[in-house]
Parts: sequence; structure tokens; C-alpha cells
Amino acid sequence: MNAQALTTPGGGFTIATTRRSRMIELSLLGLATLITFAALVIVEWAQEQAVTWDLLKFGAAFIALYGGAHVAVRRFAPHADPVILPVVALLNGLGLVIIHRLDLGSAHGENGRITHPDEANQQVLWTFLGVLMLVGVLAMLRDHRVLSRYAYTIGLGGLVFLALPAVLPSSLSEVNGSKNWIKTGIFNIQPNEVSKVLLIIFTAAFLVSKRDLFTSGGRRVFGVDLPRARDLAPLLLVWAVAIGVLGVENDLGTPMLIFFTVLIMVYIATERVGWVVVGLALFVVGAVVAYQLFPHLRVRVSVWQDPFADFYGVGNQPAQALFSLATGGLAGTGLGSGRPTMVPFASTDFVIAAIGEELGLIGLTALLLLFLILVFRGFRAGLMVRDSFGKLLAAGLASTMAIQIFVVVGGVTKLIPLTGLTTPFVSYGGSSLLTNYALVAILLRISNAAREPKVTSKQPGTPVPDRQTEIVKRA
Repeated sequence: MNAQALTTPGGGFTIATTRRSRMIELSLLGLATLITFAALVIVEWAQEQAVTWDLLKFGAAFIALYGGAHVAVRRFAPHADPVILPVVALLNGLGLVIIHRLDLGSAHGENGRITHPDEANQQVLWTFLGVLMLVGVLAMLRDHRVLSRYAYTIGLGGLVFLALPAVLPSSLSEVNGSKNWIKTGIFNIQPNEVSKVLLIIFTAAFLVSKRDLFTSGGRRVFGVDLPRARDLAPLLLVWAVAIGVLGVENDLGTPMLIFFTVLIMVYIATERVGWVVVGLALFVVGAVVAYQLFPHLRVRVSVWQDPFADFYGVGNQPAQALFSLATGGLAGTGLGSGRPTMVPFASTDFVIAAIGEELGLIGLTALLLLFLILVFRGFRAGLMVRDSFGKLLAAGLASTMAIQIFVVVGGVTKLIPLTGLTTPFVSYGGSSLLTNYALVAILLRISNAAREPKVTSKQPGTPVPDRQTEIVKRA
């Protein structure tokens, strides 16, 4: 059979196109490797005035990890979008470069020896586990629609992970004032990162199965069709959970991320502006109530308003971040030539400030464009796939990535109060990296389903949408 006749529903991709896509992915991965390697060379030269073995170690690890990821995508999702994995690889690579640079900049002498922090090596280990997570999800999840069968179990799991730090003692769950961790003694994990993905899966399945509930007519106010009061229960529940997490766990980022992701998914499912109006009204009411009830939120708002009022106290971190961004200016000080270690927690919450100082506005814009490409490709996969669950799931996963980037960059640049969220794939940390690799694996699976070549069997008298299809695979 002629390969040019084999097309996907909504995509028109052929087997020849699929083969070309994998070569494009491999080429882009090579480019990401070159950029990462060059950045490592610049950092090593600027900090040590010589190239050390760390360069070869990190370079070899990068090639091995993403070479393995490419092989896994070829094996388990051969028709997936060829741009998603290289963008993730470049983001992860740049994050590794910045973390390694911060390690070198934090060197200190002891007993005549100079030692460095070891976060870069640990990040390589977390990246290895993250790639394993991606491969595992692709291997086990052969059809994204299977997730909808276990929607309520997955949703319950998401709530359990979200609430788990709240019921644990502070000695096992509190880090830097936020009670949203689980400390094991060997490593710390943030279960709310897992909750984020699980609740998106549940929300997508729930909205598909209960779509009539959300599209029912309601009262028309000022030209906007508002939902009926009895239909607001799901959104009110999400709102109440967000307020509860904010109050008990002192975590501002996760409630915002979950609430706005769900709100965007409801709007996409219903195409009704009324839900957005009600959601924004609930957000305003919740913000006012939370500000009155929770002292830690008032502290964050006061720091946001004037971080220099308590420069040597709670305002030191955001104030130093603003100094870093101002120092970087348009073109930056150059990799390895700034002083990003002046910002507390520069490798986690404030990695954007470190990038802004050494790469400037130009480099920071390039980083944000990479995230924009990733979000765009996620929405594109949702548009191309035919099933409603896949569409909503891809849109939800892409939306949560976009919201998280906005919240992180907005907090660092003083656009909004600080939330404590980390930058996906760039910041140091295992929980975020593992969860986001699982998120990318699901996007790759949905993209593969959207682009997979199919052929329609020509059955006389059968309407085209109802004809049997056959998945064509090469021997």
C-alpha cells in the first residue's frame, strides 16, 4: 500500500512524515546538546580559568540520557511531536548549567581545600530518574484514554497527596516555613507536584463525563450567561480546597496553580465566559478572605509591596533578585561572570534571577520562548487528537505549565507576590523534575495518538466517520 495514502485523522501525517519527524527530533536533540556543552565550557572557563573533567562528565550524562529518551520515543511513541523532547532537553540542560555555575560560585575553603556544593551531580541523578519516569509512562500507558477509566481513583489520590503534608508533624513536612514537603531523612519530596498532574487527569475526565452539567443555561447578567447556582459545586469544591491548602500548609503557589488550571479547563470544555467571570469572582473573594485570616499571606503581600522595607529580613530574597535582574540588564554579565549566589535559594525558587543576571533580558526571553514553544505544542496536540478527554487533558497539562511559568517569573520580577513555585526543568529539585517528565510523557502519548497514521477501509455504503480503521505499522 502506498505510504502517501496513509493519513491520520486531523493531521494528514504519513509514515514518511513520521520517519522524518524522528530525524528532526534527533537533530534538535543534537543542537540542544551542543548548546548545553558550549554553555558548560563557558561556565568552566569563566569560573576556573580551565576546563575540568566535570565538563566531560556532564556532557556524557546529557548525551546518554537524552539519547536513551529518543530511543524510547522511537519505540513507544514513534509518531509523537518531534519538538517536545528537544525543548525539554534544552531546558533541562540549561538548568544543569546554571546549577553547576552556582555550585562553582558557592565554593568555600576548609582545611586548605576548596570544596563546592554538590547540587549539579544530584540534579544529574534526578534527571536520570526523570527520564526513567518518562520512559516508564510511555511504555505502560499505551493509550491515554485508559486514564479516564480510573478518574475518581486518580482524583482521590491527588487529594491525598495534597493533604498528606498537612497531617504530618512539622518536623516531617515543613521546609522554609512551607508545610508542603515530606522529609524522609534521605531526600525531600513535594507531594503537591504529583497532585497537580493527578487532579488535571481527574478534572479532564470529570468535565467530559459531566459536560451537560457545565453547559446548562443559567441567568443572563449584563450580556453574560452565568452558570446555575446548583451547578457551581465542583468549582466551589476546588476553591475550598485551595483556601484550605493555603491556610494549613502556608503554600500560596499550589492553590493558585490548581484553581486557575481547573478554571481554564472548565472554560475550554464549555466555551462559556460565565464560568470565567464566576471563577475570577471566587478568586477575588478567596484572596480577601485569606488575607484577613492568614498572617503569612499578609507578610507575603507586604514584602511584595516593598521588599526593601525589611531588606535584611524577609525582604532580602526578593530584593536581591531585583538587584540581580538590574545587574544583568539587556545582555547580561555573561555565564560565570555574575554574582547570582547573592540571592538566597538561587538554584530553586530564584533560578530565574540567576539566569537574568548572567544572560540578561535577551537570555531570559529566549528561555521563556522555549517554554512558550512547549506550551504551544501541548495545545497543538490537544487540538489534533480526536477524543474529548485527550483534548482536555492536553489543554490542562499545557495550561498548568503556562500558569506555573507566569507565577514564577511574576514573583521574581515583583509583578505578583512570591509563591514558592519552582521553574519546570530548570530549578534544582527532584519532585518537580519527576512530575514534569511524567507530564511530558502524557503529552507525547496524546501527540502520538493524534499523529498516528491510519487507513480507512473502503466499505461500501458505510459513512466515512463510522468506517473501521486500521493502524498501519511497518514490519
